[in-house]
Amino acid sequence: MQTRPFLLVGLTGGIATGKSAVAAMFRMLGAVIIDADVLAREVVEPGQPALAEVVREFGPRMITADGRLDRKALGGIVFADAERRRRLEAITHPRIREVFERRLHDLAEQEFRGVVVFDAPVMIESGNYKNMDRLVVVVTDEATQIARLMARDGCTREEALARIRSQMPLSEKARLADHVIDNSGDRAVTEEQVRRVHAALTSEVAQRKTR
Repeated sequence: MQTRPFLLVGLTGGIATGKSAVAAMFRMLGAVIIDADVLAREVVEPGQPALAEVVREFGPRMITADGRLDRKALGGIVFADAERRRRLEAITHPRIREVFERRLHDLAEQEFRGVVVFDAPVMIESGNYKNMDRLVVVVTDEATQIARLMARDGCTREEALARIRSQMPLSEKARLADHVIDNSGDRAVTEEQVRRVHAALTSEVAQRKTR
């Protein structure tokens, strides 16, 4: 069923679990990282068709003085209105998928035979995790999540907890995972887990080549 020469691995987690740090560790071990947030920014760069559609849908005040998307202004609209958020997703998601598929095609053309990690925050919620060869979920305990979120965003404990509780529970995500990385402890402990998971994934790639 799968003809790619590489292993496509979904990487997800929850807010303030340290998913980006884990992605960086995978990169250091030689994995190719495709970041969903980066793709989302690329498709609304000046000159891209999606940016013009966003302006038509949400108005010219969505554009900054230098011609770029005003993410804060747009966020203020779509986070408060589920229907407007769905409209934005209808504009951007097909283009994000196109860029993603193009990256995979290019890697296949280059005959890359390693681990490709797709780093995406809502991969499970969107159902996209079903398109991955393997799924890695980054978790932490709630106290660590709260502390990191308060330090990162300057929010109160109550605000941090509300944001965490608004997401799909990490325990539910972990049940769907092929590999779980607990990022509650210090960096060295997390790095050791990432090395073990990367070794297991790399072994799968090697087995695929010999079939």
